[in-house]
Amino acid sequence: MKKIIISTLLCLAFFTYDLHAQCVFNVSTGEFEGLGGGPCVNTLITAVPFLRITPDARAAGLGDAGLALSPDPSAMFFNSSKLAFAEEDLGLSTTYTPWLRSLGLNDVYMAYLSGYKKLNDLSAVGFSLKYFRLGSISFRGPNSENLGEGRPNEFELAASYNRKLSDKLSFGLSAKFIFSNLAAGQALNNIEIRPATAGAADISLTYVTPVSLENSDSELTIGAAITNVGSKVSYTNSINEDFLPANIGVGAAWKVDLDQYNQLTFVADLNKLLVPTPCLAGPEVCEVSGDSTVIDFKEQGVVSSIFNSFSDAPDGFSEELREVNYSLGVEYWYDQQFAIRAGYYAEHLTKGNRKYFTLGLGLKYNIFGLNFSYLIPTNAQRSPLDNTLRFTLNFDFGAIEDGTDLKAKARL
Repeated sequence: MKKIIISTLLCLAFFTYDLHAQCVFNVSTGEFEGLGGGPCVNTLITAVPFLRITPDARAAGLGDAGLALSPDPSAMFFNSSKLAFAEEDLGLSTTYTPWLRSLGLNDVYMAYLSGYKKLNDLSAVGFSLKYFRLGSISFRGPNSENLGEGRPNEFELAASYNRKLSDKLSFGLSAKFIFSNLAAGQALNNIEIRPATAGAADISLTYVTPVSLENSDSELTIGAAITNVGSKVSYTNSINEDFLPANIGVGAAWKVDLDQYNQLTFVADLNKLLVPTPCLAGPEVCEVSGDSTVIDFKEQGVVSSIFNSFSDAPDGFSEELREVNYSLGVEYWYDQQFAIRAGYYAEHLTKGNRKYFTLGLGLKYNIFGLNFSYLIPTNAQRSPLDNTLRFTLNFDFGAIEDGTDLKAKARL
């Protein structure tokens, strides 16, 4: 059981906009710098960050790239419009991700259940449930007094409708309900803490086209998605509300059939949060230069913050580019039964500094598929998934019908 001081937990959960390193504006250089010199760390802050945790072991083995991967039930997280191109009528997957295992914690994990059903050749529906359990916690006050026990948890429930607009293009729309209970029943500065709830939506597109090669067949897929666009959330009755981790992503996958048995897929994703960049000079007023100021970033509306997120960084367009994260990966399949994967994920030093390699394996037999992934950090920035093996179990129910057809043909 973890013993956590409640004031620390609540500050991390609700009042995090001051956690980025303080920066000052250097008049001589015309740039913001850290108080001790060096780069100015100014990370983007959102509520319910579990919404952006990759739940699928296949994509996790490819550096978290999945916007343009071939469709499977886990497409609900990345880009649900891919489901309109699914070859089978019905699919289901479940994923288990241990959390903070390197610290010896056994009761913190994320579980993910997702699936889809083809309605016809043009359309499909999908669903997903993501559950994040933070373990059993003993809440402690500023003087280490016992404030009771709790079992914080969060979940997201989503459903989607996806349809082909042509033989090469599809469209997807998802609706979500989000629930976050971190410290319900507790209080901070005499303010009661309550669960936070929100509604959100995703919109996505997928484009698939064959690519001519001299000695092999290949296919190019481009995927794009805007996800987690919805209402702000608050854990108290105050007007101080936090943004959901709205995100825009663009990805590509190039699949090459080397021969009858061997297949390679190269994938790449770019992602950027559609939330305001925090003020550097303080939580109330941010002095950008001279006499110009902007209001506290939390006071912006959801729609305006999405558009402003492309131009509100204090260091201008160069900082906006630093807010783009990228994922690269390669997947090898042998006879569609055994897969090896590798990938790389990178985030800028001033925006979180997550950098890691990933490895993955995939096995498929009859209706069952099993994927594993493992994360290897490449810098001092530790990950909650250090030394952790996560896995996804897929069920391809279309294979049952295929197998039945083959047996019938054999009897004939």
